[in-house]
Amino acid sequence: MKIEDKITKTLDKIRPFLAQDGGGVEFIKFEDGIVYVKLLGACSNCQFKDTTIRDSIEDLLIEEVLGVIGVQEI
Repeated sequence: MKIEDKITKTLDKIRPFLAQDGGGVEFIKFEDGIVYVKLLGACSNCQFKDTTIRDSIEDLLIEEVLGVIGVQEI
């Protein structure tokens, strides 16, 4: 399985959590160990978006997808 497919599959695990608050996440690209994402809906303007990226999205991707070293919002 390609790393992009693993990233998408892993993001699918967190989407229901984000949707509970009216938000979402879109995978943009993977480059040099960094996953680039766009937060959608309520998540895009939430005061806790940095925490959501770091503590939820980034932690899960680093744990589950070999080669991921970080997440950056676009």
